Amino acid sequence: QVQLVESGGGLVQPGGSLRLSCAASGSISNVIAMGWYRQAPGKQRELVALIPRGGKATYADSVKGRFTISRDNANNTMYLQMNSLRPEDTAVYSCTYKRIGIDYWGQGTQVTVSS
Repeated sequence: QVQLVESGGGLVQPGGSLRLSCAASGSISNVIAMGWYRQAPGKQRELVALIPRGGKATYADSVKGRFTISRDNANNTMYLQMNSLRPEDTAVYSCTYKRIGIDYWGQGTQVTVSS
């Protein structure tokens, strides 16, 4: 089992920045990828950013150049740095660790971009 806890969400004005954190605990071996998804009200969940094991990060077109995914392996923590935030970035952001055949999810953290 893998337990994931997100933090760092909140209310920010357009153009502002937030950094989300995803702390992992439990049996985190054999993880093949980790990433961030988001779900806005009335919309389907969408991939924001993904880091495959040993590979290069990929991003949704809507966040390229504004968001950066990173990880601190020593502390089992993953981050999502979000800059130049827009109202359309408002959503619940969830982190995920993926193994073959199973995905683990955090509880999500709300990000609201509004003036």
